[in-house]
Amino acid sequence: MLSRVVVIAVATFAVTSQIVNAQPLPANGQQFEARDSLDVAGETSADAKSCLQGLAWKNSKFTVTCEEPKHSRYDLLVRFPSPVASGDPVNDRVAMEWFVARDANKQPLKRPAVVVVHESGSNMAIGRLFAQGLRKRGLHALMIQLPHYGDRRTDGKRPTGGNLTSMIRQAVADVRRARDAVAALPHVDTTHIALQGTSLGGIVSATTAGLDRGYNSVFLLLAGGQLHDMIQNGEKDTAQVRNQLRRAGVTDEKLKPLLSVIEPTRIAHRVDPSRTWLYSGRHDRVIPLKNATALAASAHLSKSHHIHMNANHYSGIIYLPFVLNHIRDQIAAAREADTISD
Repeated sequence: MLSRVVVIAVATFAVTSQIVNAQPLPANGQQFEARDSLDVAGETSADAKSCLQGLAWKNSKFTVTCEEPKHSRYDLLVRFPSPVASGDPVNDRVAMEWFVARDANKQPLKRPAVVVVHESGSNMAIGRLFAQGLRKRGLHALMIQLPHYGDRRTDGKRPTGGNLTSMIRQAVADVRRARDAVAALPHVDTTHIALQGTSLGGIVSATTAGLDRGYNSVFLLLAGGQLHDMIQNGEKDTAQVRNQLRRAGVTDEKLKPLLSVIEPTRIAHRVDPSRTWLYSGRHDRVIPLKNATALAASAHLSKSHHIHMNANHYSGIIYLPFVLNHIRDQIAAAREADTISD
């Protein structure tokens, strides 16, 4: 029955994607008003409440500005203020690369959108691959640049290990506000705005998804929980983070409470398990499978929503077409289900 629904939904998705907007893309400098919709109410766990209080901010109105792209790979640069200020005005102006869904005549389509959260690499290559792939599959993709990345970096400087937790806290707030920024844009079908994150971006997205159910669906690639254990025992990229923290004077005694502020498993029970998927590498040593399993358990994901790939943290790229198609199909099925329920 489920496969039939997916087939019908994908067919509907293909037909409706031919609907063209007469409205052009926003001009350089064009602005749109938005408002935060964050809702962290209704939590009964004292620990989760404490975590939410440390991550939440006061909802307010804010302005979304479209700018000319700085590279031909995407269509527009979307800017908005971070809800959590770092004191660096360059970093505190969030940037998203908008990969616009278009028809065969290159006209913009009214389609659902996916906010893409990139990996830790400074060139954000995997994030951009996801955004490009989603655009090809008829979805608007907006790759958000994490704090101190891309257009948010001052003088080409990367943050030190000691700033890790404050950076991720700001990233979580930025990614959640991104949902409301995207909803203010033309051409976006606001009935479904999804979230996708990879590696570091997956961890940020997992914590963001635990804030509330602002995103209609969530797709986490190579992500996990129990961050203290992960940093203490992970290899390669994770080991580099561990070494950076040590050089910054962050001892193990200091590290555990710092990571607790951004720990996704503290609030993962708040996600919608029927609209959340986690893709993990069986042989991943950067974010070990046990850490991914801990996140899946905290989020109450069924086996069908925790997909195990026969890969490590790096070879998992071969599954990119599968993951992209799966995201497209699940968004289509969710929209069909929502239409039926309405």
